[in-house]
Amino acid sequence: MPAHIGIPDALDAVWKALSDPTRRAILDQLRNSPRMTTEIVEMFPHLTRFGVMKHLDVLREAGLVNTREEGRQRVNSLNAIPIRQIYERWVSRFEEFWATHLLRLKETIEAESRPREKETKRKSRKSKRD
Repeated sequence: MPAHIGIPDALDAVWKALSDPTRRAILDQLRNSPRMTTEIVEMFPHLTRFGVMKHLDVLREAGLVNTREEGRQRVNSLNAIPIRQIYERWVSRFEEFWATHLLRLKETIEAESRPREKETKRKSRKSKRD
């Protein structure tokens, strides 16, 4: 059994936060621009203020949301660094792999279609002569 199994990972809280569709929807709203907490609450009328606050707390604890106070209001903004860390660890490693495989697939399909194109052109020329 590998040594890292069962050991908490620094990105565990990020994965947990991203696992919830409401939290992802909040992040989508924050991706467009920073929002006051009251604005976020209004965007989710099916949730109580307390429910939205709990989701924001999870996002803050995961480092996905930064909050600053402006007078009596709290302004929430997206912190994309943890998402970038996930991308670098889990996605970017496979980009070359998939790009290579997709390029090979394209070349194979194109190579297989060339004989058909030649046959179609030959038949077309033959029918024009007839």
